[in-house]
Amino acid sequence: MEETISLKELFETIKKRILMIIAITVIAVGISALFSYLILTPIYQSSTQFLVTHSNSEQQAISQGDIRTNLELINTYNDIIKSPIILDKVSDELQLNRSTNVLNSQITVGTRNNSQVVSITVQDPEPALAVQIANTVASVFQREIVSIMNVDNVSILSEAKLPENPSPIKPNPMLNMAIAFVVGLMAAVGLAFLLEFLDNTIKTEKDIEKHLGLSVIGAIPTFEVDNQMVAKSENRRRNKRGEDIA
Repeated sequence: MEETISLKELFETIKKRILMIIAITVIAVGISALFSYLILTPIYQSSTQFLVTHSNSEQQAISQGDIRTNLELINTYNDIIKSPIILDKVSDELQLNRSTNVLNSQITVGTRNNSQVVSITVQDPEPALAVQIANTVASVFQREIVSIMNVDNVSILSEAKLPENPSPIKPNPMLNMAIAFVVGLMAAVGLAFLLEFLDNTIKTEKDIEKHLGLSVIGAIPTFEVDNQMVAKSENRRRNKRGEDIA
């Protein structure tokens, strides 16, 4: 016979282990807050943009073919920006004590579809250094691309600037705590149902009918013992015994 579980039994299981569920959820949120505020390093982001233009300034009209050529060059430029020939010079100018691979992982180069504007985004634990790296990468690339590709078609549109009150892009403590709350709650509820499923002890008449398939014809009621009444009865018994001995 297939066993079914009613909503009432589900709510009873949750109600019975509500303290455990709350405790696990609070612990999960607390651990997330601890990591977000005290352990994880804040990361700041800064961006600069440059424009890929036509290299021949004497030509006034730019054809569709010239724009298509510039768009195709952008993919090549993206690779050149993150290459050692650029990043090594950036590291030397800023006297960075980090490898080229580490610096490469901090830089993201991207552009929108069919756009000649390229963005250089840098992430770093120090907001001022993120600004310096972004601007230096753009300036070094603009200078070096002349000799690398024999073209001069890069113009800086906007430089990265340090805001008065920089805020990190990660970690996001509130988001992390919200995720921890949902995950902790789900795990706690799942654990509560697992413990209930593994608990095969018989506690009520319903358990007997459910697990043994027997009909309950009688039950012995339980009474709460009044300690004061027991003590008084014991005192009277002792006093009566003393009178009999006397």
